[in-house]
Amino acid sequence: MVSGNHSESREFRTSHETEIALRKSSMSVLSHCASSEISSRLEEIALPAYEELREAERGLVMVSGRIGGDGAAFNLGEATVSRSAIRLATGEVGFGYVLGRDTEKARLIAICDALAQAEGFAPVLEEKVVLPLLAALNRYRREKAAQAAATRVDFYTMVRGEG
Repeated sequence: MVSGNHSESREFRTSHETEIALRKSSMSVLSHCASSEISSRLEEIALPAYEELREAERGLVMVSGRIGGDGAAFNLGEATVSRSAIRLATGEVGFGYVLGRDTEKARLIAICDALAQAEGFAPVLEEKVVLPLLAALNRYRREKAAQAAATRVDFYTMVRGEG
């Protein structure tokens, strides 16, 4: 029987789950930003050496759908995607997948994904890239919501009198 410290196991699992959640949230922010915005933010970081494991490329994926969310799956059509994979000199591997034909964005997201896993770069990436982009994204969304609210029309019904 193998004995082990369960608290250490739980701490590892919790920290690993936290790392995955942070990577997911970072990738979500980056996927909604333009490649030029990501690139300008990455210029503030001294990037480590890296190699492209998979040169950024375009391809197609089949998109599936369901009627009502619980019906039988059907093939809706194809969507263009771009993907890239890089490895930092320290060994962390990052992947970038984006809808569309922007291979540069896929490459930049792969770099960010690898940096998010690198011990010394994760906090810097969060501070210099992800948080400023998230703030800009939230500002944009608030502006769009305000524009939409300004055009809102309230409908009401009038009761016609008899006569």
